[in-house]
Amino acid sequence: MAETRTIAGLIEERFGLPTRAGAAMPAEGTVAQILSHRVQRRYKPYPIPDDVLEIVLASALSAPSKSDLQQVAIVLVRDRVKQALIGSFIPDMPWIAGAPLFIIFCGDHRRMRRVAEMRGKPFPNDTLDMFMNAAVDAGLVMQNFITAGEALGLGSCPISVVRNHVEKVAELLELPEGVFPVAGLTVGYPAQRGYTSMRLPPSLTVHTDRYDDGDLPAQLEDYDRRREARFATPRDKQRYPDLWGYTEPYGWSEDKARQYSVPERHNFGPFIRRHGFELA
Repeated sequence: MAETRTIAGLIEERFGLPTRAGAAMPAEGTVAQILSHRVQRRYKPYPIPDDVLEIVLASALSAPSKSDLQQVAIVLVRDRVKQALIGSFIPDMPWIAGAPLFIIFCGDHRRMRRVAEMRGKPFPNDTLDMFMNAAVDAGLVMQNFITAGEALGLGSCPISVVRNHVEKVAELLELPEGVFPVAGLTVGYPAQRGYTSMRLPPSLTVHTDRYDDGDLPAQLEDYDRRREARFATPRDKQRYPDLWGYTEPYGWSEDKARQYSVPERHNFGPFIRRHGFELA
């Protein structure tokens, strides 16, 4: 008889650590779906039916919104030429150009400015806080889209790298002042199962009453070891070997330290300021 999968088993798969939480709960329903999330970069060549997309978009826009401001804009990139052009900005991610659907989730500060103008009210709030409100709203909507899409058989891959090319993306999609890309998302029916990406242990990310990372070095070493034991980083995937050479074992912490060892997205802050935010 096949072993019944449980929520505990999904948690263990996600973190690589034993747990009894959820041992009596079958791996089904919303919690199981969330714990089983996998990024998908390979898609079957099938379009997404309009009714499926409408359902997923409605679910996405049901996300929480700060003060009911609803500061989000979703751009469906239907023009395959535009999609291919965005893909050409990021050639090491061919799934952008090849996905059945590409979406840009944007923070939308413009709409509230226009509402204030229409109602004859001042709007002295082009602030950092308003920027964060719009960015978080867009992120929540994107996460709802991912979750709802997976429930209907879709897979997706968030693309934060669109912000590396924010000026070109904004021009291509004619984003007006106050509307800015938060992330892209490739969407389609998965061509393969994908794999579960092991997360940092909750003991590092969940704190009680005060922040405490005193055990960070030991916990990171243990996490790197568990993660590499499951999916060892191929030598050709080590970042910036011309700067840092090759390291064995490699591990998550080495990878992320290398990732941010070179300047990245220093154009984004100036773009946001030019785009109508004082960030004060």
